[in-house]
Parts: sequence; C-alpha cells; structure tokens
Amino acid sequence: MNNEAILNEHLEKGNREVITDFYVPRNISNQPEAFKFKVFIRLNAKEKKFKSISFAHCIFDSCYLNNCVFDSCDFTGCRFLGSNFHQTAFRGCDFRFATFESSQFDDDILQSEAPKEENLKKHFARSLRMNYQQIGDAKAVNKAIMVELEATSIYLFKSWNSDETYYKQKYPGFLNRTLQFVKWLEFWLLHFIWGNGESIIKFLRIILIFIVLIAIYDISTIDDPFDLRFYWSSFMKAPAIFLGVLSPSNFSVGILSFIAGIKLVSLALLTTLLIKRFSRR
Repeated sequence: MNNEAILNEHLEKGNREVITDFYVPRNISNQPEAFKFKVFIRLNAKEKKFKSISFAHCIFDSCYLNNCVFDSCDFTGCRFLGSNFHQTAFRGCDFRFATFESSQFDDDILQSEAPKEENLKKHFARSLRMNYQQIGDAKAVNKAIMVELEATSIYLFKSWNSDETYYKQKYPGFLNRTLQFVKWLEFWLLHFIWGNGESIIKFLRIILIFIVLIAIYDISTIDDPFDLRFYWSSFMKAPAIFLGVLSPSNFSVGILSFIAGIKLVSLALLTTLLIKRFSRR
C-alpha cells in the first residue's frame, strides 16, 4: 500500500477554509457557526463592530482590523500571526487557548479579556508577553509579566491547597501535593525578595529589612538596652556594615562573612534585575 493510500485510510479532509484578501464592508452580528475554522489572510476591516460571532480555531494571518469592536466573540484556539488590531476593543470575548505572534494588540486586553482559569490565564499572558517582545513594546511586556506572575502564584497555591476537581485530578496524592507546595514556596520566596526579577521596590525592601536586622543585632550586644541614643547610632551605621565599610568589634567574623555574602548576592540580583529591565528597551 502506497503512502497516499495510507493517508486516505487514516486521514480525512478537514473543514478549514482559506479566506484571502477580503474586507468587511458592514457590521456583523449573531453568527455562531459561519466564521469557525477559517484561515483569514490579509482580512481588512476598519471601524466595524462584530457581535456574538464565533471565530473558534481560526487563524488570522497578516490581517488589519483597525479601530473595530469585538463584543462577546469567541476566539477559542485562535492564532494571530503578524496582524494589526490597533485601537481595536474587545468586550467579553473568549481567548482560551489563543496564541499571539508579532501582532499589534492594545495591552488592556491583558486585564479585560484574560481567561478566568489561572492555568489558562498564565498561558494567555505568556503568549502575549512573547508577542509584545517580538514587536518591541516594553511597557506591554512588563504588564504581561505582572499578569503572568499573578496567575502563576494563584495556580501554584491552588495546586497544593485547593479542593477543586481540576487540581485534585491533576495533582493527586500526598507526594504530588507536597512537590507543588515546594514549588509554590520557592516562587513565593523569590517573589517576596525581588518580585521574581521584576520589582526594584521589593528588592529595595528586602535590603532595608536586612539592614534593620543588622541594626537589631548590633543593639542586642549592648549592655544598656534603655539607652535610646545607641538605637539611632546602630541604625545609622548599619548600611556601612552591610557595604563592608565598617567592621565593628562586636560583630564576629562569621557574622561579617555572612553579611558580605548577602551583599554579593544582592549585587548579583540587582545587576540581573537591571539587565532584564533595560534589555526590553
């Protein structure tokens, strides 16, 4: 049996249709079936409204839809390739399992149209993050990362703590739940320390906390804990101790070595954070 016969035996022709070089002359509404499973190539529309239309599993390739409105439309499983949706609004649309590549979308879609399920929301934001990186939109990349991190945090927490059917079936048993707890704990610690590499504010906060701990250790070595003047002087010299400028005699070699190690790690994290930020410009 030749290859063609084998293919004919095991495969059947699908219902996907290629629509090339068409434009939309008027508003369209209430079409639950007519636009499914299409490949739209260079589809054109401007200032048109699409309401209650299913574009399920469609491909939008090199399309231009400017200043349009999509209201309650279904984009489940859609793929957007090199298309321009500049100033196009989406209201109550379904983007589950959709992917985006080198396409123009306003970044408000990240909040208004993200799927409710945490796992789908995470992949939705990740796909848009990669899309915005491809077109060089640094502001939208940062926004997509925040949405992705938020969804990831909720997903990891629910993966070991939730009694929802999805999580119980996906992570059954004590061992799986324990592994997910470890992943969530690692994510939470990194998020608290420096926002998983995305927050300078959180990084500065952890440095401030460490400086306060140095001051508290310094205060704990004094004989008179009621001398408030020593409290102020301890807080004033704590940054110098952290930076290695001062090495007080009441700090052991082990403590000073630990502080030096934290300083070097902090400098490495700060360098990484700045590189990640400026590399998106």
